[in-house]
Amino acid sequence: MNVADIYNSFRQLFSIKITDIIDIFIVAFVVYKGFKFIRETRAAQLVKGIVMLLVAMQISGWLHLNAIHYILTNTVQFGMLALLVVFQPELRRALEHMGRKSNIGDIFKNGEGETTPKQQYIQEITQACRELSRTKTGALIVVERKTKLGEIINTGTIIDARVSSELLQNIFFHNSPLHDGAVIVKDSRVHAAGCYLPLTEDNALSQELGTRHRAAIGMSETADCAVVVVSEETGKISIALAGNLQRNLTPETLYKALVHVLVTQEKEPHATPHSLLKKVRSSWKRN
Repeated sequence: MNVADIYNSFRQLFSIKITDIIDIFIVAFVVYKGFKFIRETRAAQLVKGIVMLLVAMQISGWLHLNAIHYILTNTVQFGMLALLVVFQPELRRALEHMGRKSNIGDIFKNGEGETTPKQQYIQEITQACRELSRTKTGALIVVERKTKLGEIINTGTIIDARVSSELLQNIFFHNSPLHDGAVIVKDSRVHAAGCYLPLTEDNALSQELGTRHRAAIGMSETADCAVVVVSEETGKISIALAGNLQRNLTPETLYKALVHVLVTQEKEPHATPHSLLKKVRSSWKRN
């Protein structure tokens, strides 16, 4: 074999066509979407079991464990039919999910193509505040950001549940044993309830502000969290950030404020609470 033959061999080995790149991208995208779709279902555990079975089958073949390899091979072959039955709910849900897409571009959107997980729990908080405001039920919700709130969480009761409007309304129901304290939202979950917050020492505040509002301001003074307050007397919604209280919000402006603050945290990691507050207020004026 001469140099030209070696060069041509390497050229053929490493030459990649556009169609090959497209093929690899499509396969990778389908695998990614598949794992993302089943990540939080019981199918995820089944997939792990199947991977372990395939690895054991391959190892038994390498080690010439003929009996074990024969059993595993036939189990995998006949098991494919069983998988159609086992995964029937997930396969049906996946096909329905694909059928709901209006066009190819929708497939590239997150989840159902509507909102991100963070926006979903913000929607739940907003909906809860809408109902609490309507019934004039007091509420105090703290959303943890960069500053950890371990000491505050330890003063309450651990819940660790998915954020939902119904859960928040039940916690702040006036007969609930946890309704007097604050709810701490951490890592997109209701982490604790009935927590005690530090009160602000600012004596220049309006006498109209009650304990909840003073606790919200005090909490925002000591951490970079966002604190949402619903007044028990008036039903008005407020948000505290960086020691400042913005009152008389509508559910729509509350949602915009929370999205702006919590999403900007990821897009602008060096943003300060004061700069975030200025951007939030400017966005309200534009809208």
